[in-house]
Amino acid sequence: MSGTSRLAEKAHSPFLPKLVTVLREGYDGRALRSDAIAGLTVAIVALPLSMAIAIASGVGPERGLYSAIVGGFLVSALGGSRFQIGGPAGAFIVLVSACVAQIGLQGLILATILSGAMLILAGLSRLGTYIRFIPYPVTLGFTAGIAVIIFASQIRDLFGLALAGPEPGALPEKILALWEARSTLSPAAAGVSLGTIALILGLRRFVPKAPGMLIAVVAMSLLAALGLPVETIGSRFGELPRMLPAPGLPPLGWEAVTAALPWAVSFTLLGAIESLLSAVVADGMTGRQHRANAELVAQGVANIGAGVFGGFCVTGTIARTATNVRAGSRGPVSGMLHAVFLALALLLAAPLAAYIPLAALAGVLAIVAWNMAERHEIAALLRTSRADAVVMVVTFLLVVFEDLTAGIITGFALSGLVFVKRMSDAATVEPHGTAFDQPGRDDRVIYRLSGPYFFGAAAQLGSALERIADHPKVVIVDLTEVPLVDATGVHSIDMLERKIVRTGGRLWFTGARPRVAAALRKAGLTEPRIRYWPDIATAEAAMQQERK
Repeated sequence: MSGTSRLAEKAHSPFLPKLVTVLREGYDGRALRSDAIAGLTVAIVALPLSMAIAIASGVGPERGLYSAIVGGFLVSALGGSRFQIGGPAGAFIVLVSACVAQIGLQGLILATILSGAMLILAGLSRLGTYIRFIPYPVTLGFTAGIAVIIFASQIRDLFGLALAGPEPGALPEKILALWEARSTLSPAAAGVSLGTIALILGLRRFVPKAPGMLIAVVAMSLLAALGLPVETIGSRFGELPRMLPAPGLPPLGWEAVTAALPWAVSFTLLGAIESLLSAVVADGMTGRQHRANAELVAQGVANIGAGVFGGFCVTGTIARTATNVRAGSRGPVSGMLHAVFLALALLLAAPLAAYIPLAALAGVLAIVAWNMAERHEIAALLRTSRADAVVMVVTFLLVVFEDLTAGIITGFALSGLVFVKRMSDAATVEPHGTAFDQPGRDDRVIYRLSGPYFFGAAAQLGSALERIADHPKVVIVDLTEVPLVDATGVHSIDMLERKIVRTGGRLWFTGARPRVAAALRKAGLTEPRIRYWPDIATAEAAMQQERK
């Protein structure tokens, strides 16, 4: 990508869809053909995945297709990323299934629509820039936690287990219930799920460009159609509809809204993080730069659209977005065409979906969970930073055993504490040698501060500075290496100056950057109370003049 193109993209409105940018640059038949191939490739991946995610989330497979068609089209048409593919995501399985269990399908749809409105407000408020600052150990921890929960949610269908009652939501109770049902294991279902996994992995290794997930699901569906005794989409859900449902709204009463609101907040938080992470991945693969706030607005519109057509929450999906880039996408048209291809599949092949074994879809999600775990990144983090490893592990454990929101919030808070500790350790105060090693120069001392002088470092540096207040003459503090000072830092300097004055001395600053000097002056540390000099040499020259 040329520097001119990058500057042109930055000059656009932060809410301008990338589709408009692509069309303005010029869009021809060759670009359309590339996008059509990429869109078809992504649709082949999204078709079984959307149904599998929907089933794992506790809703019918058609809901996953509705979400991928409507939400996927709107994300690409209105989004701030050229290559983003929207749809139902594995990261949402935990939240969606819990939401359905608590407030039902209509409550889920309402929460999706409310989340869409929140995402639009977040984008219009330009919060997209800040959401991208979620620390890496937190994202790694909650992604790994979600992977564990997704896999645990598929154990029943992987082995065809028959539980005595509803499957528990909490992981310890779920594992106990599944273990108690071990005698109901279906060899046919286990064979289908293991065959699906083996076929996907084999194709990925030997024929990496082949649509492994679709081929595996089709192969296992043929076995089911030939009479293999396994539970299928048709036996559990009946035949899929061939068209999108008529648009409509769920009940909007006060009780329904208040029940759905907490779920909407969780969907919004996760959706914003997931979509912007996916956009960043696409940027890294292509050298482009997405518009974060435009992306949030598009995600919001897409969630409202998906909810109106009976779907559930959608977001940018990293795996499908990466597939789109690798397949040669030229821009958002490929994502829009992927939604069109899914709609055609729903129209033409809905009756055939009845033969898809649930064990095959469980195998697909087992692969998804394995890929989400990011094992190599976790191992690297564990080796490189103990503090970041603690943040990741705590986030992971809270996501698995408590809930996603608690994991993200706690992880973010711990990351903040780690950051404060590191910045505090980086801040130092050291004596300047010429203050002590020259005879007859004991009428002043010089100290150099380095690093940010903020609340985390104020206690450490303040105690060191207070020790020099016993000198009765001029105390020179060089601030050349101090990039910022906050209210706590200003307060500690103010207290230091008062103590120096009480002992008959004066406080001078040298090398203060404009922002630091402005903060100190606003707090009342102004001339003649404090003297500001450009550097130590100038300050010492001024002292020489005073002696004369």
